Amino acid sequence: MFTTRPEIRGTHGMVASTHYLATMAGWRMFEIGGNAFDAAVATGLALQIVHPYQNGPGGDLPIVLHDARTGKVEVICGQGVSPAAASIDTYRNLGLDLVPGTGLLAPCVPGAFGAWMLMLRDYGRLSLREVIEPAIGYARDGYAVVPMMNSIIGGVEELFRTAWPTSAETWLVNGEAPKVGSMHRTPVVGATYQRLLDEAEAAGGDREDTIEAARRVFYEGFIAEEIDNFCRTTEWLDSTGEAHGGLLTGDDMARWRATVEAPATYDYGGYTVCKPGVWSQGPVFLQQLALLKGFDIAGMNPLGPEFMHTQVECAKLALADREAWYGDPVVNDVPIETLLSDAYNDARRAMVGDDASLDFLPGSPDGRNPALAEFTIFDPHAAASAPGAGEPNAAQAGVGEPNAAPSSSNGDTVHCDTVDRDGNMVACMPSGGWLQSSPTIPSLGFCLGTRAQMFWLQEGFATTLQPGIRPRTTLSPTLAMRDGAPSLAFGTPGGDAQDQWALTMFLRHIHHGYDLQAAIDAPNFHTDHLPSSFYPRTFQPGEVKAEGRYADDVIAAMRNRGHRMTMVGDWASGRMTAVGREQGEHGWFLKGAAHPRFQEAYAVGR
Repeated sequence: MFTTRPEIRGTHGMVASTHYLATMAGWRMFEIGGNAFDAAVATGLALQIVHPYQNGPGGDLPIVLHDARTGKVEVICGQGVSPAAASIDTYRNLGLDLVPGTGLLAPCVPGAFGAWMLMLRDYGRLSLREVIEPAIGYARDGYAVVPMMNSIIGGVEELFRTAWPTSAETWLVNGEAPKVGSMHRTPVVGATYQRLLDEAEAAGGDREDTIEAARRVFYEGFIAEEIDNFCRTTEWLDSTGEAHGGLLTGDDMARWRATVEAPATYDYGGYTVCKPGVWSQGPVFLQQLALLKGFDIAGMNPLGPEFMHTQVECAKLALADREAWYGDPVVNDVPIETLLSDAYNDARRAMVGDDASLDFLPGSPDGRNPALAEFTIFDPHAAASAPGAGEPNAAQAGVGEPNAAPSSSNGDTVHCDTVDRDGNMVACMPSGGWLQSSPTIPSLGFCLGTRAQMFWLQEGFATTLQPGIRPRTTLSPTLAMRDGAPSLAFGTPGGDAQDQWALTMFLRHIHHGYDLQAAIDAPNFHTDHLPSSFYPRTFQPGEVKAEGRYADDVIAAMRNRGHRMTMVGDWASGRMTAVGREQGEHGWFLKGAAHPRFQEAYAVGR
């Protein structure tokens, strides 16, 4: 198969990320003696600077890693919790039925920095200064504006000029989005990280002491103080159309810590696939594998309608279970063992027929009765005047409001993967705190995230808002083991589509012999037949979006099965990166790949 780039191969180290400058920051760590963990931290901190429209210091982060010293796969949870003041009554008293998708009512504790510091301290080799200096340099000296950055900032120019002046000052140039190819500097966030570094080093002690001091500066020092003050003393326009202040406090930040957990796992096709737990959507990937293992995926054309139909129908079932059952296990008894069991998925698999299902039917693990929060039906194929346009489907009759279009400003996510010659391997999915999510805090140069929009303000569901718990995030990096050794680390931004696009890549790689680059380059698809995790929480019945490179007869066959097909750009679906490790005739070799979409991502290695 034609590929846009070669699969990179070597023996020393690999870094792949969704921005080439961040990839080079990570590669620099290998050159100065660091390992895969150091490289991942440097890449991630740089991504906050060069990909500010898709993540930032105010965001969150799950990590799946393999530690060659112990042979263990572990998950670092950098998903911050909801503020202590964030109750359903708080929002109801403001006249709100949903947590806004932008502004200061939607932030949780920013968890990304704490997760990066935990990994650096406990798994890395290099100093804080060595891993953070590339990010400071990009902020201070500038980086080239890519087309997506220009487009996204252009879409919020008016908002910035009229309602978020601190963001206008940071991101607009002469009142407009910075031009493609121009150099853009963000010196304030660079100065924030420089001050953090200086204060951490001034605290004294060894390498680990300095890294822990940096964590305290962020969560208990001047950064937490500035966030607290900004949320308490200012109000800003948000997606409700009204101005609101924030709920996040310095005390919320000081109480939070990143944690290390065991992964959720599933054995498939000779691999043990490892994901974050049920506070993420990660087990959706695993349940899709449990459903798909009853089909002859290897015998299907990976670019054909049978492959697409089968994956879409299994995704609908897994995502329905996600919606009914997944949530923070601190307050939810999630039946994950049953959801991934053979018996349960054998029964669910029998629901996959030759035609597209328009039902949304979670199962009943352990005899429990599923329940879904009320969501809004949006049918992009129905004319506004057509009978039934905008009506709830039969399974959800009477819920939601008709004709509510999905938000076009959900923001996005970034991804990075690293592997070294010792067998350390990392998959990271930073997100949140993107520049269009909330107004820039002028003293810090970055904004807060909006992850609380994933909570429901309806009682009695797995993702019902409670103070101090994790929202069920869409963030879902993947690490796969083979014969007890780390084999693959991969992921893609894309919200609810993450574990659909990534699954397609994985299946083509292991079943059809595509190398990593070919599997990433191949045309992709996903279904939106689910309640969106993002404000305003819409559901698109039967909707499948496919890249325009699919053959016409494939799309026609899907439509004949009842799928409601929307063709998107030829290179619009997925922003995958991946690294791998294989046993060769003369020892282990490493490999890496990155998507060509949007002219940003790159993999390097030697």
